Amino acid sequence: MWKPLTFGLVSGATLATVGLAGSAGLATYFARRVVVPPKTPGEDVRVHSLGYDSVDIAEGQEPSSIRIDATDRTRARGNYGFYFSGGAGFAVLGEITSYSPKDQTVTRQILKIMRGDISDIERGRLSGVVAPHPRDAGYAFEDIELNLPVGPAPAWLIRPGASLTALPAQKAESSPATRSSTWAIMVHGMGATRAETLRALSATQALGLTSLHMSYRNDREAPASEDGRYGLGFTEWRDVEVAIDYALEHGADDVVLFGWSMGGSISLQAADKARNRQHVRALVLDGPALNWIELIQYHSQLNKMPLRIGQLGVSMITHPALKVFTGLKDPIRLEEISWPHRASDIKVPTLIMHSVDDAYVPVGPSQELATKSALVDFVPFEEASHTREWNVDPVKWERTLIDWLGPHLG
Repeated sequence: MWKPLTFGLVSGATLATVGLAGSAGLATYFARRVVVPPKTPGEDVRVHSLGYDSVDIAEGQEPSSIRIDATDRTRARGNYGFYFSGGAGFAVLGEITSYSPKDQTVTRQILKIMRGDISDIERGRLSGVVAPHPRDAGYAFEDIELNLPVGPAPAWLIRPGASLTALPAQKAESSPATRSSTWAIMVHGMGATRAETLRALSATQALGLTSLHMSYRNDREAPASEDGRYGLGFTEWRDVEVAIDYALEHGADDVVLFGWSMGGSISLQAADKARNRQHVRALVLDGPALNWIELIQYHSQLNKMPLRIGQLGVSMITHPALKVFTGLKDPIRLEEISWPHRASDIKVPTLIMHSVDDAYVPVGPSQELATKSALVDFVPFEEASHTREWNVDPVKWERTLIDWLGPHLG
């Protein structure tokens, strides 16, 4: 990994050292890719064919398998969501049934089509989300609204014992948990929505936690910030502060913050800066982005850009004189959200689950933070791409969480 930059005055002479104006333009494009929220993700997986259980296909019969492009993500084991028809359709795909190296295609089970007509689609998008709504996950919920600094934002509130499929006796057995005074506040990652966080429900319900699945500024569900730019956790923590207030005002004594990817950065900032941070009992982080300086440089190298492009991109994000290039209202102090350098500032027990095969947010900073802080426990996963640890091994993910968090709940 590269050495952190010295964030001094960046002048025209500095820009000149980058080379031609085209290099500065490339750095601007790269920096904006980091802070500008993406539009609705495109459907980048080609559908080759659908399979049916019977030769004679009856009218209205749903397919039982789908053959799609073979990529590192589509070849991974586990269950995944599949968006199609511009996001209007959604299906749950199961394990691989066949793989053709020659055609570079993979066939996966179709476990359930939750909405839409999949019969004639040509493309779709694989997702770690396996239930886009609490009802799809099998849980009763309440729609609530959080009054964020940027405006009202939707959230789901799910109380203990909310399973729609539990037998009456099972619900009775879980009734003591409904009196739990600890809430789980779920914070999704960059480019995702609160649906990403529903995968934690089985574990939080087992622990008897009320869970609040929030949206936050610039995530396509909540209002945009004034500049319409991500703060990488540097600004979004104020939205989590509001969620903590809501929990405290509605019966919680304390909260556990759950964060996926950039949501991990947001949660760490909230635990460090929020005026109500004394009510944060623990943190649970999945594939967290912990060192933005290194991460931005890593992605510049991943995109085969010269070292100087990544360095200038970081300067554009961090220096007040260069914010015109990114459209940021205020610069982001990346060193403040680079947590391996701030290990001594971790004040609450923290669990990190992170795949060693994560090629989007490398695992190194998670491992480093755990070695530097006695309050941080790191549990590695294998084979999973970014924030898909649960998808690859849900039993391990849920057991790890329950075994770790249970004792911390007292």
